[in-house]
Amino acid sequence: MPEGPEIKRAADELSAAIKGQTLEHVYFAFRYLQGFSDKLAGAKVLDVRSRSKAILTRFNNGLTLYSHNQLYGRWWILPAGDYPDSSRSLRLALHTRDTMALLYSASEIEVIKTSDLNQHPYLNRLGLELLDPDTRLEDVVSRFDDERFQRRNLMGLLQDQHFISGMGNYLCCEALHVSGIHPSMRLGDLDRRKRQRLAKKCFKLTRQAYKTGGITNLITRAEKLRKTGWAFEDYRFHVYRREGLPCYQCGMSIVKGKFSGKTGYLCPGCQSPDFGN
Repeated sequence: MPEGPEIKRAADELSAAIKGQTLEHVYFAFRYLQGFSDKLAGAKVLDVRSRSKAILTRFNNGLTLYSHNQLYGRWWILPAGDYPDSSRSLRLALHTRDTMALLYSASEIEVIKTSDLNQHPYLNRLGLELLDPDTRLEDVVSRFDDERFQRRNLMGLLQDQHFISGMGNYLCCEALHVSGIHPSMRLGDLDRRKRQRLAKKCFKLTRQAYKTGGITNLITRAEKLRKTGWAFEDYRFHVYRREGLPCYQCGMSIVKGKFSGKTGYLCPGCQSPDFGN
């Protein structure tokens, strides 16, 4: 599933294409939404922003379009009339005079009164937004010190959008690795210095992934590997999807396992289970 950085980049692309534009036609594939087509036609797009893994498109008529890509959803931004050759199912189309914004394969789409957004069951439970420009590192550190979360297993906690918003599986694995922490640890198993280090890595890696299009590896290392001909998916991560390959830090083979019911990757040399004791 796309994580916070990928969703924010999609929101940025959508914003660049349609912010300030007036919609001429709107298509909804789902019958329960089709009554909104006429209400949105003629509306001006005020802004497009991401919240965790959702995208909110706000209009000047008091309505906001909520979309969650889930696993397969994808936005395409194309010139008017230039439909892609795709086997995906078109679920939503926003047409301006010159541009089409097409959402394929997503199944979670709603039109909500902008004034009611804070009551939305997904949005109103979101934790601290790591990619919000107003979020500071001090805010993230404070969240990691919150007593309510100390008994939670880290592999599940870091991906819980109620705790912090924007991280998913790859960012969780990468942040734990660069912090030297085993994914089976609980937050309360770490002393305050280690909690602060983990909070800092979660904050910085999420923002790095947003800026670089998904790279969590050391930027200098990734650039060196790119120049030697490595594919993007082969150089972007420290441990994620690198099972059996050597750790860049210690040389031990990366392993894949299940932690809190979630698939994860780690280096057994750098991430000893008793690291936090």
